[in-house]
Amino acid sequence: MSHDPTVNAGDIARLAGVGRAAVSNWRRRHDDFPQPVGGTANQPLFSLRQIESWLRRYGKSYQVSLGDRVWQRLKAAGDLHLGELVAQAGALLTREITAADSQGIDTAEAPDTDAAGTPNAGAAGALRAGAAGAPSAGVTGAPSAGATGAPGAGSGDGPEAGAAGDPDAGVAGGRAALDGADPARMEPELAGLLRELAARHDPLTAYEFLCERYLEAHSRQLSVTREDVAELMVRLVSDGGTTLLDPACGVGTLLLAPTRAAPAGPPAAARMLGQDLSETSAAITASRLRLRGIEATIVSGDSMRADGFAGVRADAVVCDPPFNERAWGYEELTGDPRWEYGLPPRGEPELAWVQHCLTHVKPRGLVAILMPPAAASRKAGRRIRANLLRAGALRAVVALPGSDLWLLRRPAAGERPPSDVLILDATADLSAVEPAWAAYLEDRSDQTVRIIDLLADEVDMAPARHQRRDDVGKAYAEARDRFLAAAALPPDLKVLEQPLDQPATTIGDLIKEGLVTTSQAPPKMSADGGDVPVLTSDDVLNGAPPSGLTAVQPGLIAIRPGDVVASYSSVRVISDGGAVLGPHLTLYRVDARRLDPDFLAGFLRAAGGRVTTGSSRFDVRRTRLPRLSLKDQKAYGEAFRKLAVLEDAIRETSTLGQALIRLGLDGLADGHLHPPAHGLTP
Repeated sequence: MSHDPTVNAGDIARLAGVGRAAVSNWRRRHDDFPQPVGGTANQPLFSLRQIESWLRRYGKSYQVSLGDRVWQRLKAAGDLHLGELVAQAGALLTREITAADSQGIDTAEAPDTDAAGTPNAGAAGALRAGAAGAPSAGVTGAPSAGATGAPGAGSGDGPEAGAAGDPDAGVAGGRAALDGADPARMEPELAGLLRELAARHDPLTAYEFLCERYLEAHSRQLSVTREDVAELMVRLVSDGGTTLLDPACGVGTLLLAPTRAAPAGPPAAARMLGQDLSETSAAITASRLRLRGIEATIVSGDSMRADGFAGVRADAVVCDPPFNERAWGYEELTGDPRWEYGLPPRGEPELAWVQHCLTHVKPRGLVAILMPPAAASRKAGRRIRANLLRAGALRAVVALPGSDLWLLRRPAAGERPPSDVLILDATADLSAVEPAWAAYLEDRSDQTVRIIDLLADEVDMAPARHQRRDDVGKAYAEARDRFLAAAALPPDLKVLEQPLDQPATTIGDLIKEGLVTTSQAPPKMSADGGDVPVLTSDDVLNGAPPSGLTAVQPGLIAIRPGDVVASYSSVRVISDGGAVLGPHLTLYRVDARRLDPDFLAGFLRAAGGRVTTGSSRFDVRRTRLPRLSLKDQKAYGEAFRKLAVLEDAIRETSTLGQALIRLGLDGLADGHLHPPAHGLTP
């Protein structure tokens, strides 16, 4: 790992207490401002030591907090190893807290500032209040003597509570989360800085600071549940004193939700269970819970193929599963006993998650799971939706911004199923959900749909279809406004009577001259599972963030901001790192001092677009592009960028347009909308 941490313009602005514009001015006005040591032309990286020296030389006040120094040392490892180091940092702090607890040592004094260097009053108290008396190995799945043992041990008994007293219960199908995060692999100097940060503030404050920076740096690669949605989900299904399971826990947002409502920690009876495919995310979750003194069993592994909590039933389950996961195990799991309501179709992985969650909740226990909106109406899932309704398992479908919330209840033997289901659109008002749910439970809701009516139709539970008819006009107006706002204008391009005759070169020549280097993923690389985010060909085509995962292996190509990535049908300029190149893609890395990446991407895209049939292959190296100054290249690049923005806008307006048409048809048909024709009145 590099010993010279780097910072970007935003980091410099934060350290010096100025805006990013001031940093840009310094770079333009001062010839001796440090030169970039990495990054790209659009997102340069600078040596932290050189920046500090320059700020001192010019008398600029600045403060590099100890937290920033630790973070920059972690970042110096590069995007591929950053998560691993953050997990190791959590393991180090967790194990030292455990050792201190066993010896009765108070681990921190009340700090004067937080980890970022800003004033902080009593931040250490939360740790001491939560950690005192917490089980020493609760996060690993192997509780010490005196711990409750099985992850299922909660308010239930018998098989519903899991194998009480078995220290290994709940980890047979997965790996204890902190087993893979060995702090012994951390550089001694970095470990020393981390210990100093924890001593100066407290371990919890120190680690949450690092986690916050990590999530900020990888915001496009890590799917994190909105905190307000997470808190809502937990409130709907749990009273805070129960066993709570999240089988796709990520970095712990849902499991941490109860602590945000009670900063001093959840009630002593609360127990958290979690599993995640990513070892890194699972380890981070384990550390975040342990540092709060929360009894938890967190494992890593594939919840579908290697259930870490087989046979365990919690009091409540919350889940924000990965959407549109293509390789979820359909072939291997066709006879799985979890499919009580039907075998999920290959293209309906979210319905597999629904049934997985129901398997792990006790009778009469509740499940809150986020689902893609299409899951409420897709034809492929109709049979399972119908079975869930007939059994009384599916109780509510609530539309939220970007997703739907399904609320389910595991039926008890002999229990009579309800006759209706709550269907609610809460996209504009999250606060409406809890009152509506309470009214439904008390059988006084006016926002329900009869189950018999749903079964007689397409079992379409999309809230937009069932919203109250007096809301259609308002919804149409809002959809129209969003549609108009999404429109983008094409670039203003000058029309020439004759094409320009400019000196030209080829991609092959640029490669020979060292202006471009090309890379491809390792042969036989898979993007179906592992810990490392992968940019796939579908992501490039759809302009989406990395959706694949792969295992660490030789030959992985880390993508960087400014890289040009091309598939057979699309080309994209990368704006964020933190992932590796996927199969069937080619990466073009340019010398940004002499070649603009958007300029290159535009001509690659144009050349690919001229191939009209699948059998017409072309040699990319022969792609021609004009020889221009960097200034002129950037002008072309800006035009190409605007065309890409226009393409994204057209894609978005297509989706919005479908909703707008549906609302318009419904509104005109039921009289809530009318054409502006003479003689018609509302």
